[in-house]
Amino acid sequence: MFDRHVYSPLPDVRSIVVLRPNAIGDFMFALPALHALRQTYPKAKIVLLGKQWHADFLNGRPGPVDKVIVMPPVPGVGAPIDSVVDPERNRRFVAAMREAQFDLAIQMYGGGRYSNAYTLSLGARLTIGLKTPDAAQLDRWLPYSEIANRRLELLQVAALAGAVPVLRDSEITITENDRQEAARVMPPMRGERIVILHPGATDVRRHWPAERFAAVGDRLASKGATIVISATGAEAHLAHTIVNHMEHQAINLTDQLSLPALCGLLERAVMMVSNDTGPLHLALAIGTPAVGIFWLTNLLESGPIRQDLLRPALSVQAHCPVCGVSNLKHRCEHDVCFVDDVSLEKVAGMASELFDEAISTDQPVAGVPASAPHLAYYQQGPRHNGAGSGQAVPNA
Repeated sequence: MFDRHVYSPLPDVRSIVVLRPNAIGDFMFALPALHALRQTYPKAKIVLLGKQWHADFLNGRPGPVDKVIVMPPVPGVGAPIDSVVDPERNRRFVAAMREAQFDLAIQMYGGGRYSNAYTLSLGARLTIGLKTPDAAQLDRWLPYSEIANRRLELLQVAALAGAVPVLRDSEITITENDRQEAARVMPPMRGERIVILHPGATDVRRHWPAERFAAVGDRLASKGATIVISATGAEAHLAHTIVNHMEHQAINLTDQLSLPALCGLLERAVMMVSNDTGPLHLALAIGTPAVGIFWLTNLLESGPIRQDLLRPALSVQAHCPVCGVSNLKHRCEHDVCFVDDVSLEKVAGMASELFDEAISTDQPVAGVPASAPHLAYYQQGPRHNGAGSGQAVPNA
């Protein structure tokens, strides 16, 4: 276990493998730790064991990760526990990883019930990560907490390797391809003041009513915002509800935004209003300010390092409105809204204030489109004091 001493950087670290095969929002939580590793070990090759979307999104993108290796499905590590997998394929993959002779293997995938044993199998010189009482013990580890800020928790994991945190204006590099993909879907308009509404989330309990998103959209459109709706194909009904309830025009980009296109559009956006989901955390990683609607412990777990970027609207509803069962530790069978107690006035007030602040600093910056006021704004530091700025499976 980590003995509360500060570890110094390790000598002769040439290669680091990080285990984090999960979804978009979860990867954003790991970015501060990955940047800390990159700053501490600038010459080391950092390899991410991830999924295909990681490879598509990260390979060739400047950032802390040098290479993504798409790992085969492993029960409990990026795949459901009851998955049927090819054991020989996994054996060959682990053998190849052992041949690479990584200096550090860092487990950033939950509490380690399955992922710690897998991390040990990679044969690295030193293993680091989180641990629940029933998980295999790594060389250096911290106890996994059921409720914790995951970004800070992973920064502590990186600190076990001697990595020092670094506060960045943006944790994701926007590429020219991102900008071109966004322009293809939505050509830039002079003086645009884009506000992106994202009404979906993988967990329907986190779906704030779409009609209220529409009302927020109208409030901001009346201030001169260009309202853009981001949604997946499965969330099309939410986007249609917003369009049908808005008095002002909205641009519905349902199922039209690839991940690079969304990045390019977020760079151009004044702000975002979203449920607690991957695109919200992508916006925060890019440096786009946002109003986020959160359910109870989700805010504690997913709060950003850059506190000035997020205006959180928090629901405190713990019990299912259908059966009355508390969902704090165990989820009931009902897929109903758990953020209904977040009022329209709360979100609309936050959004209006954030929009006004962002456009008040709408000044062109060299190399940055005039339609991205938040970038000019954050080069000046956090909004209040003027100072300069320098979800994994629990037991996996």
